[in-house]
Amino acid sequence: MQTYLFIGGNQDCLNIPLAPDVDVVQLPAGVTGKDNYLAAKLAVDDVSITVYRHESLTPEQVLDRLITHYRAWCVNRPGGRR
Repeated sequence: MQTYLFIGGNQDCLNIPLAPDVDVVQLPAGVTGKDNYLAAKLAVDDVSITVYRHESLTPEQVLDRLITHYRAWCVNRPGGRR
């Protein structure tokens, strides 16, 4: 099984193994609730990756979160830009 990045909800930033080609994943949210995560493809030219976004996020919000995380990672790594 391949691991996929989850964005938003209770599983934010976790890599969770899944069977390939799953379109919707329901994961526990608290004691009685469930969170739905929808498959989304991020693509550049002919290369793409699949991530799972929380149903409350739009694709634009997911992209904003990824960019913000990447910028923070660049700044906070040893020798990173400040």
